[in-house]
Amino acid sequence: MSGRVAGKVCVVTGGAMGLGEADARLLAREGGTVIIADIADDKGKALAQEIGADYVHLDVTTEAAWIDFIAHVKETYGKLNVLVNNAGIVIPANVETCTEEQWRKVNAVSSDATFFGMKHAIPLMRESGEPCSIINMSSIAGIVGVPYVFAYAAAKGAVRLMSKAAAVHCAKKGDKIRVNSIHPGGIVTPMTQAVGQQVADAVAQDPRNTAPVRGTRPGEPDDIAWMVVYLASDESKYTNGAEMIIDNTVTAMEGIVP
Repeated sequence: MSGRVAGKVCVVTGGAMGLGEADARLLAREGGTVIIADIADDKGKALAQEIGADYVHLDVTTEAAWIDFIAHVKETYGKLNVLVNNAGIVIPANVETCTEEQWRKVNAVSSDATFFGMKHAIPLMRESGEPCSIINMSSIAGIVGVPYVFAYAAAKGAVRLMSKAAAVHCAKKGDKIRVNSIHPGGIVTPMTQAVGQQVADAVAQDPRNTAPVRGTRPGEPDDIAWMVVYLASDESKYTNGAEMIIDNTVTAMEGIVP
């Protein structure tokens, strides 16, 4: 442990598994006081006990729950330095097949929750007067058109731009609060494995999308978690309003003209 986030109180939403679990593990390993927030209570409690963190049940889609949660953080720890808005879900559907229920569910967990988290974390972060960092988990689906996860793409696009808006807001107020977004490509997690076959089936139905993507391989949760550690630490003190794309060249590839 090198203590890159020593002395910092760090919240990770959706922290019980997948990318959030990797984030929580590395932040704890680097000296952070970690609060795992999730609805997967058994997994969250087990992970918290394993890494020496705290676990709090949090339905990120409800603003009232966020208000209570931030009050708990203030009462228990006195401050908040790092918020990782990681919670998210994906439901395969395109613009024509996406239902209202699917749209609202996906956006509630990603875009609504990110808004609520930032809204109520910023005042507590400001109170500390210490360098603070908000890290919002977007996706390459928030950068380029990904038709088979339409609601997810919309939500992650919203996360991308609300991160920039919040970063400018805090900068103009003179806060020591930075806000950045992370845009992973294909990372092997329980969520992506669960929907992977559904997406593959949808892609297979469109002959224009059957060509393999060259030069890429799936990433690992730690590939994202190390970026979280960097953004959480004071090493990234001049990184603000940025979008950190971690996709092993996927969005950088040349286009193919049919």
